[in-house]
Amino acid sequence: MATAPVARPHLSFSTILRSLSQTPHRLRRRMFVTWSPDQELNQVRQRSGADMKRKLEWYDLVALGVAGMLGAGVFVTTGRVAHNVSGPAVFVSYIVAGVSALLSSMCYTEFSVEMPVAGGAFSYLRVTFGEFVGYFGGANILMEYVLSNAAVARTFTEYLSQAFGVDDPKSWRVEVDGLAKGYNSLDFPAVALILLITLCLCYSTKESSIANVVMTVFHVIFFGVVIVACFANGNPKNLVKPRGLAPFGARGVLDGAARVFISYIGYDSVSTMAEEIRNPSKSLPIGIAGSVLIVSALYCLMALALCSMIPYDEILDDASFSSAFKNVVGWRWMGNVVGVGASLGIVASLLVAMLGQARYLCVVGRARLVPFWLAKVHPSTGTPINATIFLGICTASIALFADLEIVIEMISIGTLLVFYLVAGALIYRRYVKLGGGGISSPRPTLLFLLLLTVTSIGFSLSWKLNGGYWWGLAIFGAAAIAITGIFHRKVPCNRSTAEWSVPLMPWPAAASIFLSVFHMTSLKKRDFLRFVLWSCFITLFYALYGVHSTFHAEEMELEMEPERGASESNHGEPSPPPQAKLEVQGP
Repeated sequence: MATAPVARPHLSFSTILRSLSQTPHRLRRRMFVTWSPDQELNQVRQRSGADMKRKLEWYDLVALGVAGMLGAGVFVTTGRVAHNVSGPAVFVSYIVAGVSALLSSMCYTEFSVEMPVAGGAFSYLRVTFGEFVGYFGGANILMEYVLSNAAVARTFTEYLSQAFGVDDPKSWRVEVDGLAKGYNSLDFPAVALILLITLCLCYSTKESSIANVVMTVFHVIFFGVVIVACFANGNPKNLVKPRGLAPFGARGVLDGAARVFISYIGYDSVSTMAEEIRNPSKSLPIGIAGSVLIVSALYCLMALALCSMIPYDEILDDASFSSAFKNVVGWRWMGNVVGVGASLGIVASLLVAMLGQARYLCVVGRARLVPFWLAKVHPSTGTPINATIFLGICTASIALFADLEIVIEMISIGTLLVFYLVAGALIYRRYVKLGGGGISSPRPTLLFLLLLTVTSIGFSLSWKLNGGYWWGLAIFGAAAIAITGIFHRKVPCNRSTAEWSVPLMPWPAAASIFLSVFHMTSLKKRDFLRFVLWSCFITLFYALYGVHSTFHAEEMELEMEPERGASESNHGEPSPPPQAKLEVQGP
């Protein structure tokens, strides 16, 4: 006779309000609670009910990664950054951002092979630094997904209008006089696209992946056609006129790298597919690194092609490729073709990004940090249907109102912070011995991470401040290299348990930390202000809801252990394994 299903702990908002007096105690108890990789893989995953279906291969991941990045990178940021920030040297900005993304992708890959779960950065940070850091990183990456998807969806409207031969890219939006500027241009085609993709993703992951593979193949072919057409009608002199290859100097190139970093958001969504991959240890390294390399090459070629065809100061911010063919070459039909191809690529990009964002939220829901119904996986489709619908509605709401420039400004800083945290988490796990093999002191590793961060900030501010602080660059740059070298020689590195691990540690992860900090300091003060406001909001949500929800969930599960044992003795059958005791480690 089978055991009765275990009741799920329910936590109402009234219960949370009555518990507020215990908030300081519960924060001390919960903030640094960590789960082991085994718990994350098994017990936490089982909270969603049905498992996600393992149907994806390595080529699905490469296609998902390529599709997730291409639409956002070329069609949202290239024209704007070339015209306003980097000039023709925008391709160098893509190279710098690509190196940062590749280093960070190596850190993601080791974590995802060791823990093939759908939580991505949230899970990696939670098992390393504890519940709050994982929640903070997960909330930021979710914000980046929603905002970037809204930005890409609004760009879809501009290119779709170009495909139908409409000269004004903004003509398909509805202007409303009563709303504030920047929020008064309603984009109904973007909303329709997001809702349609949301319905498709609720149905099946594999079928969505097949559609994505087909669209990605056509998209890459289309890229090749555009690159050839641009170079055929271009002139190398456009790369150096009117003010040289880098008219805004090296500062403009590196500031541009921070702005185009939105282009690489898509690769980390591949790691969220880990629960749906047949052979994660083989497929994830190929899928993540392969997609970053392919996309970086295409970005550079597309940026060079655009700037060779038209001087950077004549590039339009909106629908830059379509406008270039129409206004410079006179190929109105080619502008329509670009509109069609760009629209197709943006659909593929949204498909992948919205696939990833739902899985992030699903795993955050499993941890009880948001309402638990968001963690439910539909038993027949094997998809996180509630999370998919909820985030689809949020994305559509932002895409309806918010202007593209306002949305883009919020995107890069959160992504860079999460990449910084993941790189730091990898160093911590590789150099601090935990669990059965004994426990080593985390102080040397934490001190190294602190000093590396301080020297990275010092180098970055010396670069950013006007006045030529070259002595600061030399001192802080040399200090960062020296600190990493001393740490490498003095602190032993633990052998990774994953089947694939980052080589030459800690140098790749340290370089990822350095570049993430450098890119963050290139952003505007307004970006940091908005980020601080968002951080205050999510921290308040954690203190008022998340910490109480996880605290009560733990109590409920511990109380149910004796009931499971009694059920097993009464029926003579094995009961589900009890919840393992949480590991509490203060880093």
